Amino acid sequence: MVSTPRIVVAAPASGHGKTTVASGLLAAYAARARAVAGFKVGPDYIDPGYHALAGGRPGRNLDPVMVGEERIAPLFAHGAAGADLAVVEGVMGLFDGRAHAGEHGSTAQVAKLLSAPVLLVVDGSAVGRSVAALAHGFRGFDPTLRLAGVVLNKVGSDRHEAILREALEETGTPVLGVLRRSDAVAAPSRHLGLVPVVERRAEATAAVAALAALIESSVDLDAVAAAAAAAPPLPVEPWSPPVIPAQRRPVVAVAGGPAFSFSYAETTELLAAAGAEVVGVDPLRDESLPAGTAALVVGGGFPEVYAAELSANAPLRAAVAGLAAAGAPIAAECAGLLWLARSLDGAPMCGVLPADAAMTGQLTLGYRDAVAVSPSWLAPVGARVTGHEFHRTAVTPGAGEPPAWAWRGRPAEGFVVGNVHASYLHLHWAGAPEIAERLVAACG
Repeated sequence: MVSTPRIVVAAPASGHGKTTVASGLLAAYAARARAVAGFKVGPDYIDPGYHALAGGRPGRNLDPVMVGEERIAPLFAHGAAGADLAVVEGVMGLFDGRAHAGEHGSTAQVAKLLSAPVLLVVDGSAVGRSVAALAHGFRGFDPTLRLAGVVLNKVGSDRHEAILREALEETGTPVLGVLRRSDAVAAPSRHLGLVPVVERRAEATAAVAALAALIESSVDLDAVAAAAAAAPPLPVEPWSPPVIPAQRRPVVAVAGGPAFSFSYAETTELLAAAGAEVVGVDPLRDESLPAGTAALVVGGGFPEVYAAELSANAPLRAAVAGLAAAGAPIAAECAGLLWLARSLDGAPMCGVLPADAAMTGQLTLGYRDAVAVSPSWLAPVGARVTGHEFHRTAVTPGAGEPPAWAWRGRPAEGFVVGNVHASYLHLHWAGAPEIAERLVAACG
């Protein structure tokens, strides 16, 4: 049984200020010496970094599409262990989930799986009395959800605030906070969204401190905490990675740093439980792999932003190529795929894969139901997974190399070259914990 107080921060659509409010709540409660845990609905990697900075513990994802709805409450319980309040930031609009799949993957689904009340953040910059109709519609669309109240964002003046408050009073919707327009909490963005914390830690720390002050002065923190405390106990056991007894602990290097900042906290937890000694490597700084490296995991990130620096690290590129040539298992997703290619925007990369990569003007985005089409340590032929694709690059492959995955509407993609498995597909290993076990087992 899990009784952690919890609140879901949602909005009518993207851009209303969910990250501002969620990160600010975490930082404000942490400043009051409360132990807080932050979560993000969906596959997003960047917002959890701000949650971690604000709350002082890893930010985690809750994605029913990637891990299955049956794991959402257990993963929440795992991530909230030791916290006395949890803040769950939603994705897109409250009822927006996977296309053509009803509520699946939506913030609303996660709120119901957690029996958590919803705090609706509304951009009030261009609305008056109509805000009442909006709040009324969101409250009535799914009566099984509990709307705890509204936080009004980007309010322009005292008069504007009074208009919005009066309108919401007509529907009995509590206003739990009012945020005025502020440049103090702006966060820089780039082609895939916000810039990750690891790339701008000093600025991000200052922004989170400003958010804490803004939320402290603008939101009724006691009322929000009371709403969170009203969530009923969850009859669930916390998720934990399956522990595999091992006589040896092979070193598994996991790429990180500014160029490869996209990863889920559960990945390293699963690897450690499967018997690995997990050691980080930053391809922008480290000129060699960790001593004794027997496998390598390279997740997503922004290698295109750091192509020159990655290319300049010739010793590490050679070490990765040597590791692959020696038959060590390597898992590479998206950014990892680009780094293992021959080149990225003309800059030499590791040369493990017979392919060249380049930035494009087209965003490729969405969940994918994939099937393994070539045998590998990661998955046998015919194995099915659900992952997420999110990039603005394209890879031009050489001829004849076995692909990794196939999914509807697209030719087979990725590479299986020796024991290297590289693809654009992002996976959440909590939804397929056998991947970590298979990687450790494949270490020589």
